[in-house]
Amino acid sequence: MIIRGYRPEDLRDLYRICVQTGNGSGGDATALYRDPDLLGHIFAAPYGVLEPALAFVAEDQAGVGGYCLGALDTRAFERRLEADWWPSLRLRYPEPDPADRDRWTADELAAYSIHHPWLIDEDLVAIYPSHLHIDLLPRLQGGGNGRRLMAEQLAALREGGSTGVHWHVNAENQRAVGFYRHLGFTDLYADRTRYIFGTKLP
Repeated sequence: MIIRGYRPEDLRDLYRICVQTGNGSGGDATALYRDPDLLGHIFAAPYGVLEPALAFVAEDQAGVGGYCLGALDTRAFERRLEADWWPSLRLRYPEPDPADRDRWTADELAAYSIHHPWLIDEDLVAIYPSHLHIDLLPRLQGGGNGRRLMAEQLAALREGGSTGVHWHVNAENQRAVGFYRHLGFTDLYADRTRYIFGTKLP
């Protein structure tokens, strides 16, 4: 396996890996979505398009099987999403009817997130201004591959002047939670739906 910088031709791989690791426990969510690109629109593709210098992919003989995507300045990235990413997607994916919220499909839940993106708490970005997303397909999990991918991203963020980085983990994904704890990252927050991990970058 090699780790390399993102290339524009990797964009479809970002979408594919995002949905194939997108259920609550980190498994394949393809069957949950009529449009398999929806998760990638939210969690993967904008990083490759808008901040490619902080996008890294893991590749083996079978092709790209993982990524670590980052944003140096979370607040600035949120503003750029609002200006350059969400508008066209909002035209493509109508906002679902709030009256039917209890019956929303996975696609409608994702569409709602496109119209109402989650903004990171000010207290968190004050100390951990950068954030990242990391996903590996099963064939690349283990063997230190995740550790290597994280190390590449953290080094790039540090070189960019970041003083700290955070990331979110679904509470169902206990394998990932254990992985981050094993690597010594800090538990910043937890509730029944998610964990937030972080590390300072001196």
